[in-house]
Amino acid sequence: MIGRLRGVLAEVSDEEALIDVGGVGYLVRCGSRTLSRLPPVGDETLIHIDSQTREDGTRLYGFLTREERHAFVLLQGVQGVGPKAALSVLDVLPPAELAQAIAREDKAMVGRAQGVGPKLALRIVVELKDKPIGVGDIAAFHAQAALNAAAPPPPSVSGEAVAALMGLGTAEVLARRAVEQAVARLGADAPLAAVIKGALQELAR
Repeated sequence: MIGRLRGVLAEVSDEEALIDVGGVGYLVRCGSRTLSRLPPVGDETLIHIDSQTREDGTRLYGFLTREERHAFVLLQGVQGVGPKAALSVLDVLPPAELAQAIAREDKAMVGRAQGVGPKLALRIVVELKDKPIGVGDIAAFHAQAALNAAAPPPPSVSGEAVAALMGLGTAEVLARRAVEQAVARLGADAPLAAVIKGALQELAR
């Protein structure tokens, strides 16, 4: 399985990019948003790949970030969402905005994607409700939800960050340790989003 490609961007069409890796050209199918952000032809690029093998051969789908590739895979776990529909969703809603739409149960926003009707948009929102689209983004939404539901006095940034990590399935002890390390590194006045991101980095070490 190919997980990523680093090579020279040789050609770009409406739906695909040709990546030259050591003299071998790989055709990679991409969404329009990804294609628009590729470097100029002739420059080196790094593409994160989702490989899919079917009866008619293997197809490569490319993304500029791991979060986009992860969202692409998650979307296809929803009944009725194939590669074309998943790319269409990510063309109008990058992972952070998709996470927001799902957190708000905004099926109309998801339904903006070409080929995604109201019923399929609703299914996407329902089935992906508790799944992280982009880890840092969904953690921030868990924290915001905890903040909105909390009674005064408001919780501290550290407390919100711990709650966000626990919402992702992290054990409380590990969550508190990661947040403490992030605050020690970033400073006591660091904003919530920065603390969550720093804590996730600590957990990944």
